[in-house]
This record gives sequence, C-alpha cells and structure tokens, in this order.
Amino acid sequence: MTFVAKPRVHHPKLPLNEIGLTRRDYEGPVSTLCAGCGHDSVSAAIVQACAELSLPPHRFAKVSGIGCSSKTPSYFLSKSHGFNSVHGRMPSVATGANLANRDLYCIGISGDGDSASIGLGQFAHIVRRRINMLYMVDNNGTYGLTKGQFSATNDKGSTSKRGAPNLYEPIDLVSMALQIGASFVARSFSGDKRQLVPLIKAGLMHQGFAFIDVISPCVAFNNHNGSTKSYDYVRGHSDKIVMTDYFTAHDEITADYEPGTTEDVAMPDGSTLRLRKLDNAFDPHDRVSALNYVQTRQAEGEVVTGLLYVDPDAADCHEISNTVERPLNELNEPELCPGNDALAAINESFR
Repeated sequence: MTFVAKPRVHHPKLPLNEIGLTRRDYEGPVSTLCAGCGHDSVSAAIVQACAELSLPPHRFAKVSGIGCSSKTPSYFLSKSHGFNSVHGRMPSVATGANLANRDLYCIGISGDGDSASIGLGQFAHIVRRRINMLYMVDNNGTYGLTKGQFSATNDKGSTSKRGAPNLYEPIDLVSMALQIGASFVARSFSGDKRQLVPLIKAGLMHQGFAFIDVISPCVAFNNHNGSTKSYDYVRGHSDKIVMTDYFTAHDEITADYEPGTTEDVAMPDGSTLRLRKLDNAFDPHDRVSALNYVQTRQAEGEVVTGLLYVDPDAADCHEISNTVERPLNELNEPELCPGNDALAAINESFR
C-alpha cells in the first residue's frame, strides 16, 4: 500500500458539508502505517470531525515531532499547512505558529515517546503557556519506530513481546496536564469513534489548550522470537538494499460501550486493556476531582475515557500576553517597530 495512490475519482453524490466540501477533501494520501494501526483510526476521526464542523482545510496548521504518530498528519487535511519537526520539539513549533497567526486552527500530533520522554519538558511548558491548540497524543506505550522498547507511559509490570516486564512506574500525561493547568483534558480509545470524534470537535472549538490522550494500540509487536517474520530474524537473514518490513494485517480494534461501564479489550499481544467510560453524572468542571478520579481508577487497573476536565472560562496565551487582534505575520514594519517615541512612552509608563 505504500506506493498506491488514492483514487482521484469519487462518487459524484458524496454529501457536502456547509462550505461545499466532501469528506474526501479532508483526507490525505494512503497511510503507510501497519494495517490495523490505531493511529489510522485517529486520523480518520480527525477527518470526520473537521468535515462535520465544516472547517476550511487551508485554515489549519498541523505540526508533529518524530515517531509513528508524527507521520499521521500526512494522512489528513492534505490542503492544510504542515510541519514535521524534530523529536520532542513539536510544542516549540506550534507555539511559534500560533503566535504568528492566531487565526489558524492548530493541531499537534505526538506520541508517548515524543511527549513523555524527550519532549516531556516541552509538553509541560506548552500546557502552562496555554497555547490555543488541540494537542493529541497517540499513546501505545511503545517505541514503534525503534522496534518496540517500552515508552515512559507503559504500565509497570506489563511485558514486552519477549516477555520482559517493565520495571518502572508510568508517566500519566492526563494527570500531568490536569496538574499543570490545561483547560481541556480528555482521554479516549482509537477504536471508539463514537466517543473520539465528539471529543476532537470539542477540542478544536475550545479556546485555550486542549489535550486528548488517545490509547492507540500498536499491532506490529505481537510477533515472537521464533517467528520468521520477526524483526530480528529478518535482519539476520537478508541482504537489504531497500529498508522494508512486512506486517501481517490485523483487524482494527474497536469498542462500543455505555457511559459508566467498563469494557475489556483484547490486544494483539494477548494482553487486555480495561477501559472505563465516564458516567453522565461526572462533573468535568472540577479539576481536583478529575485528577483524583483518574488516579483512583488507575490504581484499579482501569483507563478512564471521556472528557475529564474543561474550563469554560479559559484564556489562551494571546489574552494573557495582550497581543493585537491581527495575526502578527500580517503586521507591517511601522506597526512592529513604531519608533523611538513609542518606546520612550512605554519606558516612561514603568517609572
């Protein structure tokens, strides 16, 4: 599929949204991720959310770091502005893009390695700076591009495909976002489109920093040492002139369950992911209660999904810094450099 272009023709009667675009206008090229990867489900959810909101694709800035998840902006909103940055530094690029043009919708796509390890400091500071953006983490607990090492979000005691246990406590990005001051915090599962799409819509429309942690299973690492399709075996028994890997296709993992209930989802490696969907009576306006609830359920081995916290009166970095209404990239030199008299007046105001 890597080299198969998406067909340019489509059904002439595809439904149009409010601005006259079809869902296809929000898509990108064919994904090169493993068949059944949860990240593709996240991309599809973003496509659906943006199409249903009738948002113009050219008014988006999509940024990412390094990793399987950071490849995904190529697969949605192909007519938007995109920037694939270096490992862990996506927040810096997103900050600059938002400050330069506040009129753009900004989506940051990251992974658990990209945000919870090398980019942990960057993640912490973009949360507290309240950049007006939707920050999504495709969280699979492993370094998919570097053959399946534990990431910092992997739960203590879980095992790798080789049976080795993880010896360290996990970093919970949801708890960190709640503690540092994110004004919109949610968690979902890539296979639960009914929950994920509305959360993405809400995050895009939220004025301030919106964070969604998406549990997105990696289907590549269910092989074992004795398999002739394993990474180690292929490396040791071939002379590669083109770096290629083969992954057996897996069915997409989905879940559909009622609010206030739990669902056990079987993972490709034989483990079980236990999800708990928030009850309708849960109050998402209490930050302390949200943090306590996440930690309590986590101690019970459950991953809480849904809108965990939202501040309806949140302010973004432009309100805090009192920037002008016009995007900074549209200002001319006299407006950006008003001269010595203006500088003298500002200095005088601080005396």
